[in-house]
Amino acid sequence: MLSRFMSGSIRNLEREYNCTVRLLDDTEYTCTIQRDAKGQYLFDLICHHLNLLEKDYFGIRYVDPDKQRHWLEVTKSIPKQMKSQPPFTMCLRVKFYPPDPAALKEEITRYLVFLQIKRDLYHGRLLCKTSDAAMLAAHILQAEIGDYDPGKHPEGYSSKFQFFPKHSEKLERRIADIHKTELIGQTPETSELNFLQKAQSLETYGVDPHPCKDVSGNPAFLAFTPFGFVVLQGNKRVHFLKWHEVTKLKFEGKTFHIYANQKEDKKIILTYFAPTPEACKHLWKCGVENQAFYKLEKSSQVRTVSSSNLFFKGSRFRYSGRVAKEVMEQSAKIKREPPEIHRAGLVPSRSCPSITHGPRLSSVPRTRRRAVHISIMEGLESLRDSAHSTPVRSVSHGDSFMTRSRSQAADVGGSTSIISDEAYSPSDSVLPTPVAEHRSVEHAAAAAANGASGSIQEEKESEAGTPTAGEPGGGEVDGGGRATPLFQKL
Repeated sequence: MLSRFMSGSIRNLEREYNCTVRLLDDTEYTCTIQRDAKGQYLFDLICHHLNLLEKDYFGIRYVDPDKQRHWLEVTKSIPKQMKSQPPFTMCLRVKFYPPDPAALKEEITRYLVFLQIKRDLYHGRLLCKTSDAAMLAAHILQAEIGDYDPGKHPEGYSSKFQFFPKHSEKLERRIADIHKTELIGQTPETSELNFLQKAQSLETYGVDPHPCKDVSGNPAFLAFTPFGFVVLQGNKRVHFLKWHEVTKLKFEGKTFHIYANQKEDKKIILTYFAPTPEACKHLWKCGVENQAFYKLEKSSQVRTVSSSNLFFKGSRFRYSGRVAKEVMEQSAKIKREPPEIHRAGLVPSRSCPSITHGPRLSSVPRTRRRAVHISIMEGLESLRDSAHSTPVRSVSHGDSFMTRSRSQAADVGGSTSIISDEAYSPSDSVLPTPVAEHRSVEHAAAAAANGASGSIQEEKESEAGTPTAGEPGGGEVDGGGRATPLFQKL
């Protein structure tokens, strides 16, 4: 507490702060901001740097010292939002996924969304069946290395790219087959567009998962997408509520409630439990913003909402910005020469090694993989410890409440649908930690060399493109060949 007070006092003496924003291609934008600069100022600087006009889909994300993720609020002072000492480090990310990426007006916008979804694929947020995973990865290959060339691409070349947290040799061969035979002649622009269209058709498109527990204590991931509210458990989507069905979002402490009306007079209340009160408040604020963005016809309809039924109790929050319909209308008015796009190509990437020629994940030293496995399990245990047991409530006619069994609860909010061959377990969403610190290439190479003798054999890899949270294959390899633990990316 004393250190927090002292750091705040130090910040008050400074007039300017250094700020670094990591962009979607893993390059960095560094600037100096004034002490009273608001989030909108920094966001506009980034968009000007990127020559981005369709900017309403994006946001700046940061992690506080308690390892909780936040979206930078554009109407508030930046230093007051940051609980850490300067210099500040943040990331540019897609905040509101376009309902139809192909309908975006400018190629620069589509390219940035492509980079985000490629990141989602690598971290397991965009989970899909094996056939879809192979097609998505092949489109990435085509976009980044062009047509297959036997002189440049030797046998097994697709194994040098890391599209997913873990994948099998059979899937690698399938990716190469599609790249060699089905995508010849496609330009990067066409491949990226086809990638976006394929991704948009998947159940987990636009999912930014929040780890929670249901009323029975089972782990679940809650998310807000362009089409509504979803709950993912195992390899299934167990709930789906369209935005026009959602009537209210509430939270108190670690408890999150979502109210909805379905089919005539059927009213339901879903209850989930976040690992911390801060995580629950972040979940609620994300829900409020997504509902306003996708549901409302115009921004003048936005209202301040309260987290409690009592106006004087709980948190109050108001979405600031245009809504999806207004954004599309504004995009249609854009008339300029398309800005030049500087694609990343084969530049090493810390968070998406798909565009590097580093070693496959299976060559990560045993000690590193064991540490990653332990961190994942500790994260899940922390969620179990915070579980509560409260019945799901269904309201109808006389506002009577009734407890539902697990099988009955699965039917609330839409039919259950299988989303993949494996359980949904995004690698960087269980324990949101700060962004990984910089290390030199020499240091990274030395670290990798030190563990080279400890490589392990692949466990029974499935054909699906992503691992389950309990599998020990959950690390990542950065552009320098260094194995890094999960949960270090925003």
